[in-house]
Amino acid sequence: MSMKSTWRAKHREDWNLNHWQIGLLDFFCTPSDKTVPLHSKNERIPYVNQWSGNIWVLFYASIPLCLHQLYALHIGSNLGPYAVFIFYSLSYGSILLYLLCLTSRLGCIYGFLDGDKHERDGVPDIGVGKVVASFYKTCAFRLLFSTYLSYDPNKTPVQMSWTWLLLEVSLYGLVSDFWFYCYHRLMHEVSFFWKYHRTHHLTKHPNGLLSVYADHEQEFLDLVGVEIATYLTLQVMGLPMGFFEWWICLVYGLVTEVGGHTGLRIHMIAPSPVSWLWQWLGVELVMEDHDLHHRTGWRKSHNYGKQTRFWDHIFGTCADRIE
Repeated sequence: MSMKSTWRAKHREDWNLNHWQIGLLDFFCTPSDKTVPLHSKNERIPYVNQWSGNIWVLFYASIPLCLHQLYALHIGSNLGPYAVFIFYSLSYGSILLYLLCLTSRLGCIYGFLDGDKHERDGVPDIGVGKVVASFYKTCAFRLLFSTYLSYDPNKTPVQMSWTWLLLEVSLYGLVSDFWFYCYHRLMHEVSFFWKYHRTHHLTKHPNGLLSVYADHEQEFLDLVGVEIATYLTLQVMGLPMGFFEWWICLVYGLVTEVGGHTGLRIHMIAPSPVSWLWQWLGVELVMEDHDLHHRTGWRKSHNYGKQTRFWDHIFGTCADRIE
């Protein structure tokens, strides 16, 4: 399949609904009226303080929680499961949309990794509908199963397990990374699974919107299999993992997942309450790691981790960073 992306330059009369959903919101990797700066591999790379990422996640994750709590106080009753699913799915989608806009703007300021060799891939002509559908499925499936498995209508956000919250969010990244590593490496190294993963790897220089460019089978394993396996593992470990704690974990994961597919030329560690520990151990994940996975990986690859490089270090699949 071709990754050629020419639809953006065509007359808008030829666009269908899927084109308009991307075009109206201007969710392109780079705006057409902006020039992206180019940098050589040996130029210094901007550094983002790791705590700023945590503050960003907690701020935007807390907005739906506060609105939920205010509703319960004002109305005098809690949201039911169906309302929670709809509300938090829309909230998750809104954060994702804002991330896409934000990374597009930042790319015009700081440039992109490997930008001296290749520009970022656009949404391919043959994949516009797939990307739009995957966007909606990502928002729906992640919240569908978290609502079904963990939402308690008798609890509001202020009644979440504050005592366990820090430990749950910290372990969630490591445990989900283990299950993602196993599934991701199988998708590369086993022929039966690779046929479902190869579509995602047609892009060598992805943008944030292409993080959801995948076949249905991969989407199911990623959005459902990994999340449920992580939840059940934490339950077995004795952690309560209520809905509101899980929601915060999902936003942490979203920021890292989108960031890893943007190719932004900044040195930013994947946000986590224990990112300082991963950095001290030398297993922190930065934006370049997953970019290298797409750029140089195919069947046999490296940098399989999603939240850290802990499991890549354990199993010897780390790749050297370039920029």
